[in-house]
This record gives sequence, structure tokens and C-alpha cells, in this order.
Amino acid sequence: MMSPAVRLTRRDLLRGKPKGSPRRMTFRPETGPAGDILVVVFLRGGMDGLHVVPALGDPAYRKQRPTLALSEPGKPKDAALPLDGFYGLHPKLAPLRDLFQAQKLAIVHAIGSPDKTLSHFEAMQTMERGVGDGNLTASGWIARHLAALENGNQSPMRALAIAEVLPKSMQGAIAATAVRSLSDYRLNLPDKWQEPFRDLLGDLYQAGDDPIQAAGRSTLQLLGDMEKLDPAKYQPEGGAVYPDTGLGKGLRQVAQLIKADLGLEIAEVDLGGWDAHAVQDVLMSGLMDELGRSLHAFYSDLGDRTRRVTVVAMSEFGRRVHENSGLGTDHGRGTAMFLMGGGIRGGKVYGQWPGVADHQLDRDGNLVVTTDYRDVLGELVERRLGNTRVSQVFPDYTPRPLALTA
Repeated sequence: MMSPAVRLTRRDLLRGKPKGSPRRMTFRPETGPAGDILVVVFLRGGMDGLHVVPALGDPAYRKQRPTLALSEPGKPKDAALPLDGFYGLHPKLAPLRDLFQAQKLAIVHAIGSPDKTLSHFEAMQTMERGVGDGNLTASGWIARHLAALENGNQSPMRALAIAEVLPKSMQGAIAATAVRSLSDYRLNLPDKWQEPFRDLLGDLYQAGDDPIQAAGRSTLQLLGDMEKLDPAKYQPEGGAVYPDTGLGKGLRQVAQLIKADLGLEIAEVDLGGWDAHAVQDVLMSGLMDELGRSLHAFYSDLGDRTRRVTVVAMSEFGRRVHENSGLGTDHGRGTAMFLMGGGIRGGKVYGQWPGVADHQLDRDGNLVVTTDYRDVLGELVERRLGNTRVSQVFPDYTPRPLALTA
């Protein structure tokens, strides 16, 4: 049954309610993901996986990178942190080593997509749409996941990006939005009209079972709940200290939203600037520090909630194995991916290592991709997010799980 028509005037808005309007009711939408909440950190610009997770045990590593190669663990200068006897971790990512040793963080090396253009735009499009090389017409893989998953979640905010625009991975999803800050999620009206207009909308959507009425009620309830989330007043838990950076602020707000239990299923925050063609160690130093401290703070802040939260940090491609004359690296293929959460079998570097000797590289001198990024995302979708319709999420590929999830 539709609610009775109500004629609205400017005077009604300022006064509060039109004469004869129905009494406002309070609604609570059904919320909650069936599986984990997934947090995607997209490392835009092509992160050099061989720099952040060096293959110290490969005899060709230092030959290929006489300047950029990190020292063996225990050396006094630029020493890598030991992980497993073969791989190391850049010292700027030291906070992540604690999570790795606690078996809450895993790494997949020599991972990438089928894209061979080495173009940031096309590689990011390919990965965000979750498709094969050159297929840029599909909807985003996150959007297809939300469409295929029947979990009863009626929240208008199943997916959220802390960004200026909606990422390609979420395009095509109805309950997905992008905001620069949680404080931006409100009616775009002058303050004096906020409450009167919201009351009037509540009257209009208060009855009826059709999709428009139900969506209106859910959205109004979410608006009311979001107004209570003031990022400036949020107090992290577990001794977490977020860096005062874009990623730190973004993950801090995602943690606040997770704790509010408003039906969030997937969030994305970007960290760009990894395109290190020159002076790579200097350029990447601040980024690695930001990434390590932000992820560690996020994990500490969530505490026991990490049992139902999975984080994946991914980049569109890696870098050339040979360092260039500018003490940097050019666009390449294989890179590294970080996975964090209570459902991750951490403490291990996954993937088949292809080697970095000249004869082991591809014809362009790149680290060979031995793990398709969809192998990892497909496993997360099925085993952590509770979606068995993986073929609808990645329609032209059959993922091969790495058994990295609990």
C-alpha cells in the first residue's frame, strides 16, 4: 500500500511537516554480511614487489639490482627483515612483520593479471573489472559479487569507497557509493532544512512494501545513523595509532564504519604514487611506511573483529627486474600482494617463484606472473565472503585456490 500523497512547499520544509501528513515512523533495515567484510587497498602506480618483498635467496637478485638490492638480514645498512629464509621484507614495512610472525598476514609473490600492455590505465581497468586481457566492457568484479550473493542484506551501503569517484570494481552495483569522508554522507541541503526535509521523506516512505518504499526507508535510516559517525571524534581501540595520511585516515574511517554495524560488506581505500621510474628507494620509502603503519593500526583497532574482516592490498602490476639508469625501475609484470585477517593462513609467502636470472624473465625482462590475481580473489569470494557463485564474479576464468584461507 502506497502512503498518501503529500504536497510539499518551501514553507512546509521550513516549518517541519505539512498539514495532514502522516506520523513519522522509525525503521531499521536488515543489515549484515553473510561472511567476512572485505577491505581492498589498491596500490595504484605499479608497486615493485621485488623491492618490498625481496627474494634474498635468489642468487641473481643482487646481480640484477646492484644499487637497489637490500642487504642480507643482520647487515648494518638497508638490511631486509627476514621472513622465511628465502624472502625478506623491506625495513620500512616493519609493522607488518609482527603480523606475519603472528600468522595473521600472508604474501603472494609473482602475482599479476593477464594484461601485457604495461599501461596503468588498462592494467587497472583489467584488474578492477576482474576480467581477462583487454576486456574493458564488463562491470566491476565487486559489483558482480554483490549481485550474485543472496545474503538478505538490505543496507544501501553494502560497498563503500573512500574516494572522489566510485572505483571501476564497484561500478554496476546499486548499493555502492564513494565519499571523501564519512561526514559527507548526508543530504545536500542547508542545515536548517536537513531535519524538516528528512521528516517529510520519512512520511512519504513510511508505508508500503514496493522496492521504492523499502529503499527509501533504508536510506533514511542510514542517513540518520551516518550523522552520528563523526570521524573527528572517533577514538581507535587496541592502542592503534593511524598515520595522519590519506591511507591512515581512510582505514580509520573504515574501522569506524565496521564497528557501527550498518551492513558494510566491502570497502576500498587507495594508496597511489608507486610509479618509481627514478630514485625508487626515496620515492617508495614514505609509501611503504604509510602502508605498514596504516595496516597495523587497522588490525590493532579492530581487535576481535578481525576474525570476520579480510584485507587485501594489491597493485595493477610490478616493475622491471633490471634497475634503470635513474636508480628506479620501469613498468613490469609480476608483483606482490598482501593479505591480512583472522581468516588468512598467514606467516607464509605463497606462489611459485619464477626466478630473476636473465633466462627466467619474460622477453621484456619482467618477473613472470605465476599466480593470476583472480586465484586469490576467487578464493576470498568463495571461502571468506560466502559466495559460491564465483563463475558469475569472474565469468571468463576458473580460479585455482592457493589454500591461503582458513
